[in-house]
Amino acid sequence: MGRGIFLLFEGADRCGKTTQTKLLHQALTSSSSPQPSALLHFPDRTTSIGKSIHSYLTSAESMDDHAIHLLFSANRWEAAAKIESILASGQHIIMDRYSFSGVAFSAAKSGMTLDWCWQPEIGLPKPDAVIFLDVPVTQAATRADFGQERYETSAFQEKVYQNFYDIMERVTPKWHVVDATGTIEQVHEKTRMDRDAGHVGIAVVLVAISSSQE
Repeated sequence: MGRGIFLLFEGADRCGKTTQTKLLHQALTSSSSPQPSALLHFPDRTTSIGKSIHSYLTSAESMDDHAIHLLFSANRWEAAAKIESILASGQHIIMDRYSFSGVAFSAAKSGMTLDWCWQPEIGLPKPDAVIFLDVPVTQAATRADFGQERYETSAFQEKVYQNFYDIMERVTPKWHVVDATGTIEQVHEKTRMDRDAGHVGIAVVLVAISSSQE
């Protein structure tokens, strides 16, 4: 069995990443030709580091911006061996957030740069493709639960949104931007198979990457 494919969903808050990763995972594992896959999410709030992150995100607790960025990075590093093991077993990984979110969010803070924020991420397992769910912040801010966590303000999210586009120009792998302003079902169809309007669905990405690895 060959190596699994690592597909990452990214985007600003309330763009639908968690919903769409779950739907794709279900589609891959329950199809007529099921694809073995694992669904992962960051931050992983179940670990000791993750619990510290959760406390920070959901409270008014103060922490140095550099320190909290390193905690987020450490949360990813503690899963690095697991990620490599899953991929080596032939399973695909569908992931909700990863290094790019960490960098985009931290660099939106005063005094933090994309270059500095990227340094702790160097060496982590790299995704084969990134699906960016594009939702304007003005629309995301109207969605349920927006504003419940520390970073969910329109001004901050606008900076995060712009940082994602800056990151796209700097780093590999290939990014696929999907208009995620429609209904849950419409966005799911785009991420699965839609090639219209320049979109490249995840099903298409899977086939392309598999072919390149043969």
